[in-house]
Amino acid sequence: MSRQEAERRKAEQKGRRGESLAAWYLWLGGWRILAKRQRVGAGEVDLVARKGRTVAFVEVKWRSTGAALDSAIDARRLKRVARAAEALAPRFAKAGDHLRIDVILLAPGHWPRHMANVWQP
Repeated sequence: MSRQEAERRKAEQKGRRGESLAAWYLWLGGWRILAKRQRVGAGEVDLVARKGRTVAFVEVKWRSTGAALDSAIDARRLKRVARAAEALAPRFAKAGDHLRIDVILLAPGHWPRHMANVWQP
């Protein structure tokens, strides 16, 4: 295995760990996790969660430092998540549900930063 492949695998493991921590964080906040790592042609959604009549399509970002969290998400990434959420909505949402895009930012030694309803088309 090349060094680049090893680094990619390590980053993938950290990303999966971050998604698991984010799922626990949401669950502790009263959310029900409907799905993880949902891929469609338009992109991927890390978590799909429901709380009451709200369905959140959640992008999770794990960074090694808290300072790196400030640049972890941008409009291009959010647009990709929004396209994927639009394709996935019929699977998870019911008539009358409120849909939104959320982001959870994680770094060692920092509380999760949950940003709700970050995408307004």
